[in-house]
Amino acid sequence: MDPINAPRRRTVLALGTAATAAPWLGGASARADASTTGGAADTARPAATELDELGIVELRRRMDDGRLTAEQLTRHYLGRIERVDPLLHAVIEVNPDALREARRLDAEKARRGPLHGMPILLKDLVETADRMHTTAGSLALEGLRPTRDATVAARLRAAGAVILGKTNLSEWAGGMSLTHHAGWSARGGQTRNPYKLDRSPNESSSGTAVAAAANLCVAGIGTETNGSIIDPASANCVVGVKPTVGLVGRGGVIPGVPSQDSVGPIARTVRDATILLGTLVGVDDRDPATGASRGHFHRDYTRFLDADGLRGARIGVPRAVYFGYSHHADEIAERAIATLRRAGATVVDPADIPTAEQLEDLPSSMVVQAYEIKRGLNAYLAAAPGDHPRSLAELIAFNRAHADRELRYVRQDGLEAVHKLDFTEREYREALATNHRLSRTEGIDAVLRRFDLDALVMPTTGPPAKIDLIRGDSYGGGSSTPAALAGYPAISVPAGFAFGLPVGLTFMGTAWSEPILLRLAYAYEQASRVRRPPTYRAADVGF
Repeated sequence: MDPINAPRRRTVLALGTAATAAPWLGGASARADASTTGGAADTARPAATELDELGIVELRRRMDDGRLTAEQLTRHYLGRIERVDPLLHAVIEVNPDALREARRLDAEKARRGPLHGMPILLKDLVETADRMHTTAGSLALEGLRPTRDATVAARLRAAGAVILGKTNLSEWAGGMSLTHHAGWSARGGQTRNPYKLDRSPNESSSGTAVAAAANLCVAGIGTETNGSIIDPASANCVVGVKPTVGLVGRGGVIPGVPSQDSVGPIARTVRDATILLGTLVGVDDRDPATGASRGHFHRDYTRFLDADGLRGARIGVPRAVYFGYSHHADEIAERAIATLRRAGATVVDPADIPTAEQLEDLPSSMVVQAYEIKRGLNAYLAAAPGDHPRSLAELIAFNRAHADRELRYVRQDGLEAVHKLDFTEREYREALATNHRLSRTEGIDAVLRRFDLDALVMPTTGPPAKIDLIRGDSYGGGSSTPAALAGYPAISVPAGFAFGLPVGLTFMGTAWSEPILLRLAYAYEQASRVRRPPTYRAADVGF
């Protein structure tokens, strides 16, 4: 298959249609089989608990006044994972030392940081130096135990977080296949949307978004190359923050497309995502891109949150390309735009990105993806400890040898395309410069400058499609590409429901504009109050 002719934005090894992966130990194969039968859909709806939907501030208050301990909270989430996750397949592996970590935090007299005692889940692309594995959802990396925490994992521990486990994802961050199989991995099976169990959780930080939505953790960490944080956030009625490339260090994260890869928080509220972001940022000696963040990152982003933060803001609506693919998403976005106006924002409509049509079908994007993925993945496999494939070619051979499990539903034509394509460094540099010129100077920055805008706003993506392991999930469209190619920030916030299926609203801006986007997203969240817990509907009723 010619990658250039693949479905929009899902070209090549879009190891970035969501950027990275994850699974559960000790039953992955059984889960994978059960997840295809629909048997989980017959399970009773999970019971609500007292701690459901509580955020970091309230949980911290309960710990401070003695009503709750880190151990109790960790036990609570482990119990919910045991009871609820058989419906969802969101968690690929739990940390066998989670309770020990929680008890140690309870015994410490001084609070480590804003996440002290908060159980956090990590996408299975994020390395941890403990008894858990890091596999990108692939059987080829089963047993891989890194010798060092990823930078983000180390920073979470330093802030007092309990690393609760790893989340499932689209295998190899969606880069395995050119067909859309959101939330499927050979290790973890099929992740399901908690609002309707026959629906897609969306690519590729699927498990993290589902786990946050279903109250299996306080919050979680996802990764994005192109849509992998904001799309599943939209599909699961949670908040996803894709930071500027270089704001959060990627040392110890399985690579996708480094010029586009971001690591960011997924949470039920903007405030919780904001708290989490502040613990992740900073220069990382294993990630040269973070050097550019000096003078741009903030340890406390909560100071930018303002319920009246839309008043006086100028927000543009890029209609030409990022509306029209889903009338359901359009209707929800129109109501959101009305909310922005009522809250005091000046809405410039339309304010189209001049190069938007080019960005969605850009040959240079394929060149950059193929070049960066091939080199990044070969280097990672060659250096990672343990007995596993040492190159992309060996990985492809492994999958063929284990086709009954690895290739039962999902072809590896994405991996094969990247392996076959070979571009010179000159071709790559020219392609990357084209991507940046069209997405930055002549794209996002051009429209922000022309209309004197603080940000752009558009529907994140349409309502989640039905899971189809045989033919692949349908994908109607989305808004992630401009920020992905530019390496710029974007935040998806719950905006509404179509027949009970969530749809998000994306706020997008220029480099290092996280303080502005968080202020706008928080003010919109407070004005709209859309978030509601999952329904776990099973029957295919109506839309």
